[in-house]
Amino acid sequence: MRGSRINKRKIFNDPVYGFITVPDALIFDLIEHPWFQRLRRIKQLGLTHMVYPGALHTRFHHSLGAMHLTTKAVNELRFKGHDISDEEARGVAIAILLHDIGHGPFSHALEYSMVTGIDHERISRLFMHRLNEKFDNRLELALQIFENKYPRHFLHKLVSGQFDMDRLDYLKRDSFFTGVSEGIINYERLLNMIDVAGDELVIEAKGIYSVEKFITARRLMYWQVYLHKTVLVAEFMLMRLLKRAKQLRMAGEKLFATPVLDFFLSHEISEQQFAEDPEVLDNFSKLDDFDILSGMKVWTSHPDNILSTFSKSLVYRRLFRIELQNQAFGQDYIEEIKKRTQREYKLGEHEVDFFVFDDHTSNYTYKAGQDNINILFKDGSIMDIAGASDDLNISLLSKPVTKYFLCYPKGVELLSGKTKKSI
Repeated sequence: MRGSRINKRKIFNDPVYGFITVPDALIFDLIEHPWFQRLRRIKQLGLTHMVYPGALHTRFHHSLGAMHLTTKAVNELRFKGHDISDEEARGVAIAILLHDIGHGPFSHALEYSMVTGIDHERISRLFMHRLNEKFDNRLELALQIFENKYPRHFLHKLVSGQFDMDRLDYLKRDSFFTGVSEGIINYERLLNMIDVAGDELVIEAKGIYSVEKFITARRLMYWQVYLHKTVLVAEFMLMRLLKRAKQLRMAGEKLFATPVLDFFLSHEISEQQFAEDPEVLDNFSKLDDFDILSGMKVWTSHPDNILSTFSKSLVYRRLFRIELQNQAFGQDYIEEIKKRTQREYKLGEHEVDFFVFDDHTSNYTYKAGQDNINILFKDGSIMDIAGASDDLNISLLSKPVTKYFLCYPKGVELLSGKTKKSI
């Protein structure tokens, strides 16, 4: 028995943090479970590698990194005199380890095209409840922390908040793998400054400049990486590709697909079915990037013009043009682009809306007054970073920034810029 426990104290060599130790035998068994191992086959940043070739790290990497940071945070809080039991430490480590287990391949594109009506957060909870059953209810505390039902709410804030270990890891990790240095943060300094006051997670005042850097880095990473215009057009093209594949399959057409991909292409699945039908979650637990990629490779030669064109565009990186601006595009401009695209590519009326599409994306850097990042001063007073910072314009950063975009095939002649604006 003792040898078994020692064998489960494994060490992972992580390129970002160095050695990551698995702190507990139960956590090791969860990592070994096929549902968690699936995260090795799901890229953290989806199609971002089409812009930043190094962005090939996985959600498996990220989940281990977030667990590592959470363990360090708990140790820091214990060092500062806060009583956190071994059961609580294990519970919060499991909660952060499994926080992304509900992500599917190319997660956000999947949620808007093929597996609709339920988001990855809800699927993560369903996985955790099922794992709790499989592991004899030993995940009860982790579930309470994850769902913010545990009385010590600061533990939940380590998992989910405007300053949590999820964000701390993905900023550091995504910056590392994309090579975008603007996202680099001093995570060690931030963890050394972490504390608890009452039941609130706080940062000591001497760490305020590191918090400012954290907020600024998040803003830069969103517009330079996560919402980069080429990443946007690739993800929206994938949405339309999967939407078309599902249309064809639901109409009774046979498509090359792995069994689990075919299951989701040929069924409309509700959130209730996810929760109540074990077959749905079991199929989802096998779905990964390789199912989508193998389908796309074969669909490049499919007779359907929409399916084959979008598959070729993504497989061979022949992406559409994207125009990005701060206000909605004028409808006359969009209609003219559609006419020219339809004529240039000999499209039918039902096809052109797949090839020319507009949408918008929004992002906020910090939501003041909601789930604050709190700064603890030496006199014991606590202030939101929005009031404590003398450098950040929080009132500006807390406003959502919205950008509008229009996508269409390259080669279509553009109109004068004067006609692009909203009418």
